[in-house]
Amino acid sequence: MIIGLDVGGTHTDAVLIGKEGLIHSVKVPTDPDQLLSTIIKALERLTENQAIAEIERLVLSTTLATNLVVQKKLPPVAVLVSAGPGIDPEYFRIGAHYHVVQGVLDHSGREITSIDKNQIVDIGRQLKDQGISCAAIVSKFSVRNPAHEMQIAELLSPYVKHIFMGHVLSGTLNFPRRITTTYLNAAVYPIHCTFFDAVQLSLEKQGLSLPIRVLKPDGGSMNFSSSLDYPAQTILSGPSASVMGAINSAPKDKTCLVLDIGGTTTDMALILNGVPVIATEGIEIGSYKTLIRALMTRSIGIGGDSVVRIQNGKLTIGPDRIGVAMAYGGPVSTPTDALCVLGLTEDGDVQLAKNGLSLLAAEMNVSIEEISESIIDLACHEILGAAGKMVNFLNSRPVYTVHEMFENLQIKPDHILVLGGPASQFAERLAPHFTGKVETVPHWNVANAIGCALSRVTCEVTVYADTSQKIITAQGEKFEQKITEDITLEDVRQIAFDLVRAKALRRGAIPEYLEMEIIEESQFNMIRGFHTQGKNIRVRAQVKPGLLPNSIRKEAIV
Repeated sequence: MIIGLDVGGTHTDAVLIGKEGLIHSVKVPTDPDQLLSTIIKALERLTENQAIAEIERLVLSTTLATNLVVQKKLPPVAVLVSAGPGIDPEYFRIGAHYHVVQGVLDHSGREITSIDKNQIVDIGRQLKDQGISCAAIVSKFSVRNPAHEMQIAELLSPYVKHIFMGHVLSGTLNFPRRITTTYLNAAVYPIHCTFFDAVQLSLEKQGLSLPIRVLKPDGGSMNFSSSLDYPAQTILSGPSASVMGAINSAPKDKTCLVLDIGGTTTDMALILNGVPVIATEGIEIGSYKTLIRALMTRSIGIGGDSVVRIQNGKLTIGPDRIGVAMAYGGPVSTPTDALCVLGLTEDGDVQLAKNGLSLLAAEMNVSIEEISESIIDLACHEILGAAGKMVNFLNSRPVYTVHEMFENLQIKPDHILVLGGPASQFAERLAPHFTGKVETVPHWNVANAIGCALSRVTCEVTVYADTSQKIITAQGEKFEQKITEDITLEDVRQIAFDLVRAKALRRGAIPEYLEMEIIEESQFNMIRGFHTQGKNIRVRAQVKPGLLPNSIRKEAIV
């Protein structure tokens, strides 16, 4: 059996899936200030009277890191940046402890200016005095030569507890995004560690000793312990759960718009011919543009519990959520109250909902039923309008899915899949505003948790070959071999595939369902003293994200 756990802003959903399909599901309110107790409560209710010895693993998605970024509550971390030819790195300043340090590499990785050791030590002492425990280190051309980042890290290590280096997190030559990516990893690390320890402890208390995986923003799952090295990989794992929860219901010959309508937000994504569309450059969240590989998703502040107001004589919804709907004892009117008044929900106090909406109706000089209709229509209009903007954005550039790239493709959704708490009610109301088919996914109220549980085990390996040193290594894989000068990019690709396959099998992947791909690769000549001295080859391979095979995800689930 597998546990899927989705920690949302309003509810935490948990499912237990076995060979016979969906065995049990629970939904509990999320307490943002007591996230651990929320998870414990969900797991206790889920596993009550269940054969816990048969549970094989837990896969979870979390909004913890996302919430820190969106709410601008990131803790202070140090950022040390060494430059190179081109734009002054001061233009990319991020955080309150940003230091541009001496040291320059050119585009080939050749050292122009060395690191000033005394400068790094002085910064380290400052950081220690300021109580800064995490640092991000980025050299402009570290993907060509990581020596400066490694040297700075070694000098800084006596003064801070945790260090993240840009070349380890991405091999893409995008200096601003690499700075942001490294910064976010350092910034979310402390809270992710706390979360990691808390989840482990809660499982131990319930007698559950099992592998834990975290859903990544690209729809694959990674080992929970590995996430400590890449904590920013948990950013936007929640929206990716929406896609994985809907993907099995997506017709293979349709362009599907996925709408996950929660209590706080609506997350949206696109599935093209059964395959999700990915963000080509990386996650963009708030003002942060990163190199973190992800499915293409958008989130807007409209959900079942969003605040309904009248501003300047016009009805508005969100983007904030103050509490539950008035129908459930909340403080303000919401779309859920409108659904309750219109008889589209099975529970909730209709009179409480009417009490709140009557004030808005009086101000607009309409009946309570009319204001309720207007609220739901406006919510549908806003959601589809935001989806249209996402589609227009994608149509202005090549479209990439997990499987392939489409040039000059014009996307036009002809199918909508809805999931989330109020999915069934909204699906009915969205239909008149859309020319294609609108339907809810099976088990729409816990589909995200199902998507987590059924996500395929993925992992990745980054291999570096230096023909001048005649050595090939894989970061963090305890792999190092001698090579000859004539090794080719194709040779390195094969080594990367062999390593990632072995790693995936160690983590429990099913051999016959291992689809591998290259997600980054580069090769360039190394220059020393104006002469070519060998090549530097870098290949990053991963097991493709996806769902477990049909033999495991029984029809009872989907």
